[in-house]
Amino acid sequence: MKKVLAAGSLAAAAVLLAACGSGQVGGSGGNSVQNNKQLALIPGVQAEPFYISMQCGAQAEAQKLGYTLTTSAPQKFDAALQTEKVNALGSNPPAALLIAPTDDTAMLAPIQQVASRGTKIVQVDTSLKDSGIAVSSISSDNTEGGKLAAKTLAELVGGKQGSVLVLDTIAGTSTTAARAAGFADELKNHPNLKSIGVQFTQNEPEQAAAKVTAALASTPDLIGIFATNLNTGEGAATGLRNAGRIGQVNLVGFDASPSEVDGLRSGEYQALIAQDPAMIGQQGVDQAVAALEGKPVTRTLTAPLHSIT
Repeated sequence: MKKVLAAGSLAAAAVLLAACGSGQVGGSGGNSVQNNKQLALIPGVQAEPFYISMQCGAQAEAQKLGYTLTTSAPQKFDAALQTEKVNALGSNPPAALLIAPTDDTAMLAPIQQVASRGTKIVQVDTSLKDSGIAVSSISSDNTEGGKLAAKTLAELVGGKQGSVLVLDTIAGTSTTAARAAGFADELKNHPNLKSIGVQFTQNEPEQAAAKVTAALASTPDLIGIFATNLNTGEGAATGLRNAGRIGQVNLVGFDASPSEVDGLRSGEYQALIAQDPAMIGQQGVDQAVAALEGKPVTRTLTAPLHSIT
């Protein structure tokens, strides 16, 4: 589904971010895990618009349902830093933990430690390879999002032939890996477009910019770039800007942060695959509360995606 983002939508998103901010709701609870109404959210990284929007959705839903929510995010998208946040829950485990695992394998052990104390686990955005530990997992259909990105790129280039670069974040990140895989799968249906493979950026915009600079030098027919998240997209735009190739190489990003939307309007991006992080946060709280109150829980939920040009 392709949409043009209205100015009102951007304004509403800005209001949401401002209203939610980076604050934390609730404090330490003194009750047992079985009976308290304390929820914890540990997103992938702090100060990223996607996770701030997710926090806003979760925060509002928790208040609506009579629960408190505390958010603690690592400074970088890093398993070791996120493990510190998870381990810090040990002295006062929440009734439920909403978490976006930064590594689909390395985060298993620390999350298991929290679960062993009776905390219900809900995965939001990303997930572990071990699907048994969480009572529910809520995410966009990232494979379909990657396919949608490839279809959108094919529409943008028409019948022109050329090479395509995929910028991923960190190996072991479930969501971006699924996006890259979906993109590669759909690209097979467009023989005029040839993939030159996936480059990992460690979720650093500077590395993404450097990868784009190298690709432009080695691949004269580079016609498109798919950036699997916010940081890779911003880095890719910087690389194209530095090379004077803005608008000449089609950049398709993932997410629709205010900065990305500004980039879309200015021509740095040609398309964005937009998620609904606030809905993911809201549904995460709904499933956590359902599990705590003995109500039916849905194991897997998906949030909608849109191609915005």
